[in-house]
Amino acid sequence: MLASWNFVINSASDQAMSDQIKKADPCVMVIFGATGDLTKRKLFPALYNLAKGDFLPHTFAIVGVGRQEMTTEEFRSQVTANLREFIANGADEKLIGWFAERTYYTGGDFDDDKKLFADIKDLVGEVTVKHQIPDNYFYYLATPPALFANVTHKIVNNGMGKQENGNWRRFIFEKPFGHDLASAKQLNADLLKTIKEDQIYRIDHYLGKETVQNILVFRFGNSIFEPIWNRNFIDHVQITVAESLGVEQRGGYYDSAGALRDMIPNHIFQLVTLTAMEPPVSFEANAVRDEQAKILHAIQPFSPEDVLHCAVRGQYGDGVIGGAKVPGYRVEEKIAPFSNTETFAALKLSIDNWRWAGVPFYLRTGKRMPAKHSSIIIQFKAAPFVLFRDTSIEKLTTNRIVIHIQPDEGITLHFGAKVPGPIVNMGPVDMDFNYVDHFGEQVSTGYERLLFDCMIGDATLFQRADMVEAGWNIVTPILDVWNALPARDFPNYAAGTWGPPESTQLLERDGRAWKDLIDQTRTAPGNDPR
Repeated sequence: MLASWNFVINSASDQAMSDQIKKADPCVMVIFGATGDLTKRKLFPALYNLAKGDFLPHTFAIVGVGRQEMTTEEFRSQVTANLREFIANGADEKLIGWFAERTYYTGGDFDDDKKLFADIKDLVGEVTVKHQIPDNYFYYLATPPALFANVTHKIVNNGMGKQENGNWRRFIFEKPFGHDLASAKQLNADLLKTIKEDQIYRIDHYLGKETVQNILVFRFGNSIFEPIWNRNFIDHVQITVAESLGVEQRGGYYDSAGALRDMIPNHIFQLVTLTAMEPPVSFEANAVRDEQAKILHAIQPFSPEDVLHCAVRGQYGDGVIGGAKVPGYRVEEKIAPFSNTETFAALKLSIDNWRWAGVPFYLRTGKRMPAKHSSIIIQFKAAPFVLFRDTSIEKLTTNRIVIHIQPDEGITLHFGAKVPGPIVNMGPVDMDFNYVDHFGEQVSTGYERLLFDCMIGDATLFQRADMVEAGWNIVTPILDVWNALPARDFPNYAAGTWGPPESTQLLERDGRAWKDLIDQTRTAPGNDPR
């Protein structure tokens, strides 16, 4: 009887959930940079996964645009081959065929004001008629950032940006969005000359990860956590985004950007704001982003002296990762032999508001570290020891919550429990939630949710202009000091280590230490690295 009752509840719940899911509007996706690596490795597989999950509208088409001249049939052959290569667990040939017949291509010079953009307009018009799609278009600019404003203006000037009769035009821009505060402001101003802010979707694929999205649900959907999510209970917060890879094929871009520009104003600040923000009045896009923006504005700005004491940079030399020797940064392809570009950055942030006053946020990101690992660690204050002074316990286990972002997505609660036996002793234990264990493996590129949100007009997971500028406002003083005082000790950490010694000292000065966990919170009981 009970099992039957549960079945009815679950069925009703599933039906209600199904009824609440907003369906994507029929639309055409126009991809600038359609022959690039991002498109073949991420965008098309993400669209495939959406179609497989029945999230794409059946009246949907893709127009690829690139510099390379080729026919639609040649492009379809490339798309088909790429899907077979990059779809995990094997691609469905029927679904590949569905994609192929809805995919088109035109190529030419992006600086050509007339021919290429006239060709795009004609092709999009033909596609909408052939597939009976309303005039809803979104443009994905998988191009170098220097082309963002220019391509957008040409789209609008050729009559492809106007919203009328209830139809929409949206524009997705890949990171980086500017390279400092001045360039970000200029790019925002240039785009707003021809399109509106509500048409702009500044994408950060990191926010497509399930655990990142789950931060808000974890915090605000569970009454046991939010009451202790403040300075009264939390000692500090650590955010780590570590990569074991080097620069790979991105040497040309990376040597002009560096770890700070590449990761912190976008990926890592998004994690900071979701971790630290106040409860929004709703999950409506601007309500969430208003609270995120408040956190960015509350981060205390860096003075030149602060940069010297609260910011650390590093560059990897040769070393060993996974038992294999790897070269140093300066001998990587397309890297200057005496480059002063940092491949590691660590910061100590202070958020100047009521909730977080006195709680430091330690951030670090780097390449050629021991493993690919991203996490947010909420370290709680220690309980008073007075009760245990006459026991064999010498030190209490400190509590922490670890939000694992990659490679394994999940959440771990670390606490102390009594060790069985006749005396009072304490050992560290973990309560561990893993997405795969509970919900099964979800094949994802990280772009599925973001592309779907753009199609339904939900900008919650996309950065607003003021958020972008606030992020650059924080890091630009650091960039200015680092540019004025080039590093003299590069390379200063070996590949396969957790960064330079100054990163360790950044926390040691405060009596704290990095949790250098690769997956330490999921190890055997008794392991309590502090």
